[in-house]
Amino acid sequence: MASKKIELPDIGPVSVYKRRGSTTIRLSINARGEVRITQPYWLPYSAGEQFARSRAEWIAGHIGKRKPDLLTTGQAVGKQHHLVFEPSPTLSKISSRLEPSVVRITYPAKLSIDDPEVQSAAKKAAIRTLRAEAEALLPGRLAALAKQHGFNYTSVQVKQLTGRWGSCDNHQNIVLNLFLMQVSWDLIDYVLLHELTHTNVMKHGPEFWRAMERVLPDTQIRRKAMRQHQPVV
Repeated sequence: MASKKIELPDIGPVSVYKRRGSTTIRLSINARGEVRITQPYWLPYSAGEQFARSRAEWIAGHIGKRKPDLLTTGQAVGKQHHLVFEPSPTLSKISSRLEPSVVRITYPAKLSIDDPEVQSAAKKAAIRTLRAEAEALLPGRLAALAKQHGFNYTSVQVKQLTGRWGSCDNHQNIVLNLFLMQVSWDLIDYVLLHELTHTNVMKHGPEFWRAMERVLPDTQIRRKAMRQHQPVV
């Protein structure tokens, strides 16, 4: 997906993405306060920039409301782990360790759980955990759904993506976002079937959505539910 970053006065960076299959310009702000414009592939970047400028006042008002949530002890990470924060009077630096069901963050007692360095270490550890879970669980689930519904694909990879949950190219190579491990299995299946459907119908449109509904009758319900999520920790 082609993209370009622009700078707007009083707002800062705005990412403009050209996406094949898009028919309208959309504006979104993720949990980190990052502003994103998605537009049809054929539109010039100036169209997205102009749209962002036209909504500058609205963007400025909403950026201030989007403060990143602090990671806390007990917070779920993927399907099999949760975070544990432990202060230590003997440590001089922050450490993290992945255990069978725990992502353990240990930090010097002079710091606090909301210290930016502690939060950064926790986020990096959480992403490593999500990647490990995704690589262990998603390829097998994709293969099972492909066999069940008669799809064929060339390869599958797990990556950290921003702004999308998965992709499928013209050679039927599928990429899945490791942040899928943060949503429920019914929505994971929606994304996997979405990408598998692209192995037969590349572009979004009536034909694609009809094909989706043949393998997943409640496609539109799950599609709407998926829009409530952002690919972040």
